[in-house]
Amino acid sequence: MNKIVTISREFGSGGREIGKRLAEELGFAYYDREIITELSKETGMTEEYIRNISEKGIYTYAFQFAKSFAMYPSLQSNQTEILVKQQKILKEISEKGNCVIVGRGANIILREKSPMNIFVYADMEAKINRCRTKRKDEKLTDSELKKKIKQVDKNRRNYHEIISDLEWGAKENYHLCINTSNIEIKDIIPSLSNYIENWFRRK
Repeated sequence: MNKIVTISREFGSGGREIGKRLAEELGFAYYDREIITELSKETGMTEEYIRNISEKGIYTYAFQFAKSFAMYPSLQSNQTEILVKQQKILKEISEKGNCVIVGRGANIILREKSPMNIFVYADMEAKINRCRTKRKDEKLTDSELKKKIKQVDKNRRNYHEIISDLEWGAKENYHLCINTSNIEIKDIIPSLSNYIENWFRRK
């Protein structure tokens, strides 16, 4: 069975960077935005449209009206198609070889394949600082950025609740939780890689 590492993360915690550096260190394939590209090919929808649906809370918005098909029928149809296609793509990815997958509920969708599930988090000050460093085009005030971080995390939590009854971010639902506050992510990758390799050997 292929080795699969899933990365769930709070916005601004550096989860994407951890995933990418880990994949390079382990020699695994890396999937993040590539999934949106594949979804675009599968559905014919633009990457921007899919990104809006998957990252800005429309997942939850659509499902709030799921019982009223007269309301926003095209949105609901697109929502359902993206969810179905995303699960299909994740399962296909998992069959290709060892990989690191960031987000998309991969820890739940691929649970039958026994992935190692990691949750990355940080305190608010660290997340704001990381957003300032990594997103130099960010023009938001600290207050506005804090609000954005909370909203994105709320959207991720809501999506997780759609596909699972497990609590998003609860330590008992992951094999490893990493607090990235006040650390350089590149410095922890070698030891984290060793930990993951040992984890798969012990399985």
